[in-house]
Amino acid sequence: EEARAVSRRRQRAHARAAKPARRTAIDALRGAAICLMIAYHFAFDLRYLRVIAADFERDPFWLGFRALIVTSFMTLVGVSLVLADVAGISRVKFWRRIALIAACALAATAGSYLVFPSRYIFFGILHCIAVASVLAWPLVRRPGIAAAAGLAIVAAGLLLSHPAFDHRALSWVGFTTTKPATEDYVPLAPWLGVVLIGIALGRALVATGFQAVAPLAAAPAWLTWLGRHSLAVYMVHQPVLLGALWVLFGR
Repeated sequence: EEARAVSRRRQRAHARAAKPARRTAIDALRGAAICLMIAYHFAFDLRYLRVIAADFERDPFWLGFRALIVTSFMTLVGVSLVLADVAGISRVKFWRRIALIAACALAATAGSYLVFPSRYIFFGILHCIAVASVLAWPLVRRPGIAAAAGLAIVAAGLLLSHPAFDHRALSWVGFTTTKPATEDYVPLAPWLGVVLIGIALGRALVATGFQAVAPLAAAPAWLTWLGRHSLAVYMVHQPVLLGALWVLFGR
């Protein structure tokens, strides 16, 4: 126990020493993920307005593009949990953040119901981030266990399925045989596993003083701004995009 305490103190010292690079680098990575998401939704909205005929459900390009975006966000959730722990986040602040994400998830559900009543979002990326953050938090100081559990969950989520999970009451867990009728579906299996792997990566970054991401300290200010305000950008970008495109192309 004493050795673990010493290790945590050293990690905090590393994090404090690298704080500016850490903040800029992680914000830049999150900002890049936001840019990819906006590009994806821009194309999605053009398809919704019948300006283009992209196949987001079957085209390997768009499926891979979406997987890259979700993987980026969920990995950074794990890294951010580590950074919050190293910074000594209080229980109140942790749960306040979870409550904010959950409230935004419910707002996304309500908004999507108005636009896509038959395919509304019942467990999308914000829902998954909120639940996965709570489930992953107990392993935030156990990167080895987090990595092993994460790999197992990813493998199970990709390889296993059963018709029992096709019902909406269980489909948020994963293991479905077919994708539910919803506009955004990010089940716990495999994506909780990606968060856990992100915890292991976050601990590795802390232990090495964030050297692997140090070059990102030179990222442009607008990119890091997007990363720092990613939740707000996520909540407003689609209404702005869809509204602007509707004015231009709406029929």
